[in-house]
Amino acid sequence: MKQRFKFIVKVLLGIAVYLLAVLASAAVVRAGEPQGHHDTLWQVSTIDALLAGVYDAAVPVGDVLSHGNVGLGTFEALDGEMVVLDGAAWRVRADGKAYSVAAQEMTPFAQVTPFEADFRVTLDGVGSLAELTVALGRVLPSPNMFYAIRAHGDFAFVKTRSVPRQSKPYPPLREVAATQPVFELTKTDGDIVGFYGPAFAKGTGVPGFHLHYLSAARDAGGHMLDIRFAGPVTFELDTTTAVTVALPDNAAFAAVNLTPDREAELKKVEK
Repeated sequence: MKQRFKFIVKVLLGIAVYLLAVLASAAVVRAGEPQGHHDTLWQVSTIDALLAGVYDAAVPVGDVLSHGNVGLGTFEALDGEMVVLDGAAWRVRADGKAYSVAAQEMTPFAQVTPFEADFRVTLDGVGSLAELTVALGRVLPSPNMFYAIRAHGDFAFVKTRSVPRQSKPYPPLREVAATQPVFELTKTDGDIVGFYGPAFAKGTGVPGFHLHYLSAARDAGGHMLDIRFAGPVTFELDTTTAVTVALPDNAAFAAVNLTPDREAELKKVEK
């Protein structure tokens, strides 16, 4: 009887230790890793709403970072370009300089994912952004999936842009982009982050490649307009099989007209 009692006690202690280990592990995941499925692109608002001038605050940057450690976006009142890298957010303002972003800052549009590379490709001799997107397009397993992209390398030339803070009533993005500051970085090393969206992403996201740049010194970058490599660069790509869109709960988004086809506007803004 005594031996049986000791056996039961040992079993119960073992179960208790196991449950404590599971709970501790879950706590670590909650504290240190983005939430949700690891192959999910988590997005705030839609690109068409942004094109239409919906720049009101929607989600805190801290919430965005809880869903992904790599990505891009912009800020309330369209105050600069967002680069998310290694779980931190950076803002490239209209002066071309990059600044660390606090968790309480707000965004009207962002895209992030918990980045886990599924495959890699090393490219060399790339002389333009057009050449880069063609080369990356050739290695995609399917054009009908989403892919998160990141790379670190040395570049002979990177051309970027940012957007200045706007005042209400907000103009549409095509008007903002018409006067956007453009920056030319030479002999720079840094990181490229972004996404490839399939054709059916039209209206919600950006079909094709959407890339941002952040210098290794974390002092410059922006939306990437052109690039020229200084040597080989290895790109990591993460196949993303799910998309979650968090729609803004504000009056601007509720009232905006999202029926027009804004494809032509997007092409002008992205160039």
